[in-house]
Amino acid sequence: MAATLAERLGYAADARIAIVHCDDMGLSPATTRGGFDVLTRGVGTCGSAMVPCPDFPQVAALARAHPELDLGVHLTLNAEWPRCRFGPVAGADAVPTLVDADGFLWRTPGEVLARGRIEEVELELRAQVERARDAGIDVTHLDAHMGTALLPPLLDVYVRLALDTRLPVFAVRANAAALDRLGGAAAAASVARALAALEAAGAPILDGFDADSLHFAPGDGAAHNRARLARLGPGVSYLICHPARADDAFRAMASDAHAREFEHAFYAGDAARRVLEAEGIQTLGMRQLRALMRS
Repeated sequence: MAATLAERLGYAADARIAIVHCDDMGLSPATTRGGFDVLTRGVGTCGSAMVPCPDFPQVAALARAHPELDLGVHLTLNAEWPRCRFGPVAGADAVPTLVDADGFLWRTPGEVLARGRIEEVELELRAQVERARDAGIDVTHLDAHMGTALLPPLLDVYVRLALDTRLPVFAVRANAAALDRLGGAAAAASVARALAALEAAGAPILDGFDADSLHFAPGDGAAHNRARLARLGPGVSYLICHPARADDAFRAMASDAHAREFEHAFYAGDAARRVLEAEGIQTLGMRQLRALMRS
C-alpha cells in the first residue's frame, strides 16, 4: 500500500495535521499586518500574497526581513471589493480580456470564465509568480483567490504553473462536495486529470480542507472556529483563515471586517493554540511540502 501524505512527511498514518493558512496578505495594510501577526505570534504556518494588490510591496519587505516566513502566491484574477480595485500585474494592454472598462480585474469568477482568454490567464498568473520572486519572496506554494484558477478550464493553467515551477499547490483529493463547488459532474474529468498530473510529478495532494472562514455573525467567532478545528479529520488538512488587524479604513472597505478581526485575535493568540493542543492536532507549513515535492 502506498504511503499516505502524512507518512511521507514523517507522521503517523492517522495523525491529524493542519496547515493553518493566512489568505489575502497584501490586499491592504490590515490584512498584511494581520497575517504577519498570526505567522509570527500565533499558530499560522503559512500565508499567501496577493501580488496585484496595493499593499504587496509591504508583504515583500516583510519577506525580505523575515526569510523564515512561509509565503506563497495567492493567484489573483478578481478584484471584488468596491473600495479596493486593482489591475493585472502584466498590464491591462497585455491581458485585455481579464479587465473591465476601467482596467481593473473582473469582480467575479463568472466574468473571468465568460470573458477571459486562457492564454491571457496564463500570462497574468506567471507574471504574478515572477513578480513575487523578483521582490525577494522565497515562494513556497501557490493557491487561488476566490478559487477562480481552480475552475475548469483554468485548472489546466494552474497545474502547468505548479509543474513548471515545482511548487506545491492547494489541491485536495476530490469528493462530491468539492466537485459540486467546481461545477459538479462536468468538472469531474478535469479534476481527475489535474490530480493525476500533479501526483505523477510528485506534488502532494491534501487529504482535506476547511474554507469555512469569515462566515459567522458577531459574537459567534469562538464557537465557529473551535468547531472548525475540532472537525478536522486524519491526514493533512488545509485550514484557511483571513486575519486582519483592522483599522477604520479597512472596516469601511470590508463588510466582513468583524470576522477578519476575530480571526486575527483567535489565530494570533492563545485560543487557537489551546484548541489544537486539546484536539491533538499537529501543524506544518507549505515549505515542508515543497521540500517533499522536490526531493
